Amino acid sequence: MFVGVALLVAGCASDDVGPSPAELQARWDAQNIAPQNYKNDLLAFLRTYLNEPVGVRNAQASQPLLKKVGQGDRFIVCVRFRERKSANTYAPPKDGAAVFVSGKLDRFLDTPPEVAALCKEVPLEPFTELEKLTR
Repeated sequence: MFVGVALLVAGCASDDVGPSPAELQARWDAQNIAPQNYKNDLLAFLRTYLNEPVGVRNAQASQPLLKKVGQGDRFIVCVRFRERKSANTYAPPKDGAAVFVSGKLDRFLDTPPEVAALCKEVPLEPFTELEKLTR
């Protein structure tokens, strides 16, 4: 029993304070895997995010690209679309940025200043799959 207590106390006295900043950065960078199915991930998310996922117009998305998000680079995809509000009415264009970690959709940013900063001058292409979305 005395040996067990001694080992426990010795473990508490260790100088190990966790990973170094370089190790943390290496872990962060290791998660930067380009998303292969980013459009399918976006469609699955937007189907639940949008109040009315049917009838979206003017949908556009960028190719995945590395941008500074948080403490380092992450793959993002910028999107723009007009959501249907009622049978004949559409909301103003909405912009968003999907952030990918380890090749998978991690979060969707929709705060205008944040999205504007990330997606400024990013070329968008037609995202017709979003316009064909069903429930």
